[in-house]
Amino acid sequence: MKTTIIKIQHFIEKKANLLKYLFVLSILIFVIIEVSRMLRDTDWSKISNDITSRSPLELLIMLILGLIAVLPMINYDFLITEFLPGKYSKRYIFKSGWIVNTLTNIAGFGGFLGAALRANFYGEKASKKEAFYAISKIALFLLSGLSILSWIALIDIVVTKQTNGLGRHDIWLLLAGLYFPAVLLATRFKQSEFFQDLKANQIIRLIVGSTMEWAFVSLFFLLIGYFVNISLKTLIIVFPMYIIASVLGIISMIPGGIGSFDVFMLLQLMGLGIPKETVLIWLIYFRLFYYLVPAAIGIFFMLHDMGEKLNKSLNGIPQALGSRISHGLITIFLYFSGIFMFLESALPEFTIRNSILAKLYPLTFLFIHQATNILFAFSLLGLARGIFSRVKKAYIPTLVFIVIGIFNTIYNTIYTDLNWSLLVYLSVVLILMLFSKDAYYRKQLQYSWGALWTDAAIFGGGFVLYFIVGAVNRTKFSSRHHIPSQFLFPDQGVWLAGLLGLLFAGLILAIIITYLTHGKDPFKDTKPDFSRAKAIIANFGGNETSHLAFLGDKKLFFYQKDGKDTVFFMYKATINKLVIMGEPVGNKDDFDLAIQDFLDQADLYDYELVFYEVGEKMTMLLHEYGFDFIKIGEDAWLKLDQFTLSGKKQKGQRALMNKFEREEYQFSIIEPTFSAETLAELHKVSNSWLGSQPEKGFSLGYFSKDYLNQAPIAIVRSKEGQLVAFATLMPTGGKDTLTIDLMRHDRKAAPSGIMDEIFINLFWYGQKEGYDSFYLGMAPLSNVGSSKYSFLGEKIANFIYEYGNRLYAFQGLRNYKNKYATSWHPKYIAYQKKSYLASTTLQLVLLINQRADSKKSALRIRDIF
Repeated sequence: MKTTIIKIQHFIEKKANLLKYLFVLSILIFVIIEVSRMLRDTDWSKISNDITSRSPLELLIMLILGLIAVLPMINYDFLITEFLPGKYSKRYIFKSGWIVNTLTNIAGFGGFLGAALRANFYGEKASKKEAFYAISKIALFLLSGLSILSWIALIDIVVTKQTNGLGRHDIWLLLAGLYFPAVLLATRFKQSEFFQDLKANQIIRLIVGSTMEWAFVSLFFLLIGYFVNISLKTLIIVFPMYIIASVLGIISMIPGGIGSFDVFMLLQLMGLGIPKETVLIWLIYFRLFYYLVPAAIGIFFMLHDMGEKLNKSLNGIPQALGSRISHGLITIFLYFSGIFMFLESALPEFTIRNSILAKLYPLTFLFIHQATNILFAFSLLGLARGIFSRVKKAYIPTLVFIVIGIFNTIYNTIYTDLNWSLLVYLSVVLILMLFSKDAYYRKQLQYSWGALWTDAAIFGGGFVLYFIVGAVNRTKFSSRHHIPSQFLFPDQGVWLAGLLGLLFAGLILAIIITYLTHGKDPFKDTKPDFSRAKAIIANFGGNETSHLAFLGDKKLFFYQKDGKDTVFFMYKATINKLVIMGEPVGNKDDFDLAIQDFLDQADLYDYELVFYEVGEKMTMLLHEYGFDFIKIGEDAWLKLDQFTLSGKKQKGQRALMNKFEREEYQFSIIEPTFSAETLAELHKVSNSWLGSQPEKGFSLGYFSKDYLNQAPIAIVRSKEGQLVAFATLMPTGGKDTLTIDLMRHDRKAAPSGIMDEIFINLFWYGQKEGYDSFYLGMAPLSNVGSSKYSFLGEKIANFIYEYGNRLYAFQGLRNYKNKYATSWHPKYIAYQKKSYLASTTLQLVLLINQRADSKKSALRIRDIF
C-alpha cells in the first residue's frame, strides 16, 4: 500500500505541469460554455446605451478611483528593495512597481511574468539568488489580505443571515481564512535561513499592505456597483460574494481570474434580482478601470523603458505607433528646415546672432549658393504640405530631397569641415522617413482654405520679407536711416542672386503643388449617370430632394451591394470638400455601409464630406462616423388627410379661394412632354419672377426646359387665359410624399395670394391621388443660434449662413408655411470634426449662391433623357 502511494506521489510530481494545464483547460471550457449560455439573450443595446450615455464626470471619477485602488500594491516593491543591495530612487520603484503589479493583475497572480519583470527591474544590483529570495518572501504575503477579508466575509454572512445560496461556499472562505495564520506561523516559528532576515515591522507592513490592496479593490468593486445604481443594502450582501469569487478566481489559476470570477459574480448577482445587463455593465467597468486602464499605463511606462527590446516581445505594436510619430516628426522637420533655410538666406545676420536659432543652425541644409538655398527651402515647404496630408506622391520626392541633403553635406567638406551633427540628424530623418512609409496612402492633395491661408502666410510672407530686406539694405536707404545690424545683408550681389532663386523657387513651388493636387479624380472627372439614379428611385423610392439629382449640376456617387446599385449620393466638390445634397437615396438598410464606403473613397483623395439638409436620424448616424452638426432650419410637412379649409384658422384661405373662383382663375395640371409654346409661357413667367436675380442651383431647381419636362406642372391661368403662375411637381417614386420644386409667378399679372391658390389646389390633388404627405420645404435658420447659450461657432455660422441666404429672400418663410404645416422637423449640416465650422459654412453659402449653369446642365440631361 505504501509503495502504491509513493508511486502515485512520484507520478503526480512528474506530471504536475500537465495536470495543472489540464485543470486550467477544464476550467476554461466550463467558463466558455457558461458564459456563452448566459450571454445568449443579453440585450447589448442596453449595455451600449449605458456606456455611451455615462457622463464624463462619472467616468473620470471611476478612472481615478480605479487608479487609487491599484496604489497599495506598490508597497510590495518598496519592501523588495529593502532585501536587495544597492539603492533605488522612489520614482524608479514606483514606476517599476506599477508596471509589475498592473500587468500581473491581468497576466496571472504571482506568476512567472511578475517574477521575471521584478528580476529585470531589480536584478542588476543583486545576484539571481538574492532577487529570487526577496521576491519569494514578498510572494508569501500577497494573499494574506484576502485571507483576513475572508474572515470578515464569513462574519458578514453570519451577521446578515444571508440565505441566497452563499452557505455552500463557506468552505472556500474558511480555507482562504486559514492561509494567513499558516503563513504567519511559518515565518515566525519555523527556524529557517529563508525567514531570518524578515523583521517584524516588515511582516506588519506586508500584512497591512496586502489587506489594503484587497480592501481597496473590494471597495472599488462595490463603488462601481453604486455607480450602476445598486442599493447600499445590496452592496453589503455583495461583499462576501466578491471575496468568494476572488478566491475561486485564484484557485482556477486562470490569469486574473478572468471568466471564473465573472461567471460566479454574474450568477450570484442575478440571483439577487439584479438584471443581467446591469451586472455586465458593472463587470465591464470594473475590468476596465481596475485592470485595463492601469495596465495600459503600465505598458506605456514599460515601452518607455524597454524600447526596441519590448517591441519584439509585443509583436511590433510599438512599431505601428512609431510610424505615426515618425510622420509627425518628418512634417515638423520639413517645415522647420524650409523656414530656417529661408531665414538664413533672407536674414543671415539675424539667424547667426539669435542665440536660439544659432544653436539650431547646424541642424539644417546648407548650400553654397544663395539661390540654391532658397530654392531648396521653398521646395521643402511645398513637399511638407503633401507629407502633412499623407499624400503618397509626396513620399519619393521628399526622400530624394533628404538624400540630396546628405550628399550635399558630405560634398561641402570640400570647402569646410564635415558637419557631423547635420549628417547624423539627416540620417535619423531618413530612417524616420523609411519607417513611416505606410503612413502615406492618399492619392492626391486637396487644398483646404486653412492650408491655403497657412501656406500663403509662409510663402507670401517670405517674398515680402525678402524684398523688404533688399530695400532697406540699399545704399541710399541705409545712409539715411539706422538699420539694426541683424538686418544687414553681406552683399547686394548675393541678395540679387537670392532674388532670382526666389522667383525660380516660386515656379518650382507651383509645379510641386500642381503635382500633388492633380491627377485622376473620380469625384470630379466622372459624369453623372442619371439612368442608374432613376433605377434606384424606381426600386427603392426617392425622398423629398431626390429629384435634384437630375438638375445636372451635381455629381453622383453610387454604392453597390453584390454588384448592384442600392444607394446614391448627390454631391458637388468645392475646395477640399464634397457637399452632399440631402440624405442618401435608395435602400435604407444599406445607408450605413454606403456612408462608410463614401468616407473611405473620399479620404483616399483627401476630401472631407459635408452633408447639407439632413434629418435627425441621419445626423445621429453620421455622428457615429465622427461628424459634428449644426441645425440650419426646419422642414414643414403637411399630412394631407388632415388638410381642410373648414374652421376658423382657414377663414382667410376660404375667402381667398372664393375670390379666385369669382374672378375665374383656372387651376390645372399639365403633363409632359410640353410644347414649345407652353415652355415659352413658363419661361416668361419665370423671368418675371426672377427679375434681375440670377438662377441658383444645388439645393433648388432652376428653369431648364429639359428639367421641367421630367414631371407634371401645376399652372394657373387668368380669365383671359394668360399664364400667371406655375409650380413644378416632383413625385418622389411613390405615394408617400408629394412636393414641388420651382414655384413662380408673374410679378405684374399675378394677383396677391396666387401661391396659396396653387398650394391649396395641390393639397386637394394630393388627397385625390392618394399621397400621404406634402413636403412644404425648409424654413432656413428657424430656431437656430438664437439662444445666448449657443456655441460661439454656431453663432458665427448662423451669421454667415443668414447673411449669405438673404440673397434668396428667405425671411418670413416659416410664418407663411406654418399656415398649412402639421409638423416641423429639424434639418442639419453634418460636417467632419476636423473641419472648421466657420469656413465650412462659408463654403456652403458660396456653393448655394452660385449661378446655375442652365445650358451646361440641360445638355447633360438631354444626353440621358
